[in-house]
Amino acid sequence: MRHRTNRSSIDQSSEIDMTPMLDIVFIMLIFFIVTTSFVKESGIDVNRPTAQTAERKEQGHIIVSIKPNGDIWIDKRQVDIRAVRANVARLHAENPLGSVIIAADKDTKVNVLVQVMDQIRLAGISNASIATETESQ
Repeated sequence: MRHRTNRSSIDQSSEIDMTPMLDIVFIMLIFFIVTTSFVKESGIDVNRPTAQTAERKEQGHIIVSIKPNGDIWIDKRQVDIRAVRANVARLHAENPLGSVIIAADKDTKVNVLVQVMDQIRLAGISNASIATETESQ
């Protein structure tokens, strides 16, 4: 006696289960999202001064920008000089490995730059850098 098999039952059982592959893809996606370093921009463009000793840093940083008229920008928002300390402390708590970079326009008054540096030091950060452009030879 011959055993008859139903063709529709064979076709259904030969499908490939995609669930494990989708799980791996989602795990990889989560891994890349978590390990990505995001750079926070200040929100404005400044004309930075040039320096021969300028170095390029590639880590995520806290950028404090100062316009020539004395406006201070942090995280795409204009802030008052009295709010610099709190904003820098908050951003440093979110990214403790990032350093603070002051991107001051070359026409910014030194008084505003010193006040911003003072507020950053009062926030507990002693290694703030001033952003410059490299001199072209």
